[in-house]
Amino acid sequence: MKLDFSALPHGAVVSAAQVEAELDRIGYALQPLDIVLVQSGAVYGTEKFTDQGVGLGAEATLWLTERGVEVVGTDAWSWDAPFSHTARRWAEKRDPAIIWEGHKAGRIRPYWQIEKLTNLAALPPHGFKLSCFPVKIEGASAGWIRAVALVDRG
Repeated sequence: MKLDFSALPHGAVVSAAQVEAELDRIGYALQPLDIVLVQSGAVYGTEKFTDQGVGLGAEATLWLTERGVEVVGTDAWSWDAPFSHTARRWAEKRDPAIIWEGHKAGRIRPYWQIEKLTNLAALPPHGFKLSCFPVKIEGASAGWIRAVALVDRG
């Protein structure tokens, strides 16, 4: 299923309440093992791509994983808010909890994340299947995949 936060300003950190509101808006009840994709407002291949889009913070990430979500994806550079925006918030508050907070939520409740997806705007909010074909890299902690969405147009 897909959550569309592309109308939010670049750099926003999506909360659990915003996730719940988007689920209500699209009329979808989250199920354990759903793959949750986030349309962030970032557009891959454009200038300043790494500064675009929204991120999901620890609160929203843990809210999803508490409900059985194990795989998430985004069209942004990172699951977290773009670092240029996080750096500005850091300069104001000096709160270390905001650095890679979505990523670090995986230390509490492990999950898999996919970044830099494209064409999420072409997907319906739910009712599609996502296949992820990995490329194995020996000794690496991350790698890339070929993500393919299967949409029933019948």
